[in-house]
Amino acid sequence: MVVVTAVSGRAPRPRRARGAAESLGSVVLVFESVVVFLAGLAVFGLNALPESIPDWWGIVGGAVAALVMIVLAGLLRHRWAIVAGWVLQVVLLAAGFLVPAIAVVALIFGAMWGYATIKGASLDRRNARLAAEADLSNGD
Repeated sequence: MVVVTAVSGRAPRPRRARGAAESLGSVVLVFESVVVFLAGLAVFGLNALPESIPDWWGIVGGAVAALVMIVLAGLLRHRWAIVAGWVLQVVLLAAGFLVPAIAVVALIFGAMWGYATIKGASLDRRNARLAAEADLSNGD
């Protein structure tokens, strides 16, 4: 078995601590990206776009939306990314006008996104408060 070690002799950089909102939100967005890509295929297969728009735009739209969700899942440490996630949920709900089943998917994932961001932020505040209390009690 080969063991790989750092050449520079420095200790590896510790991982950044992730909060509950970031962790839960990224899980929801990554799973939702798979469903959104498949929804784009459904829009293509059902010829759900207006006659003036070529059907292959359904695949492009689903792929772009899925890619944006995956990228956004990695950026959830920023407050603007949480807001952008809410915007994506509204965009997905608007796609329900093309295929009504997408609206059902949008409501389910929208509820999961809401829970992940709201409850995750609540857990992060609670954990920060508990950590601050622990720091104060250990300062003897």
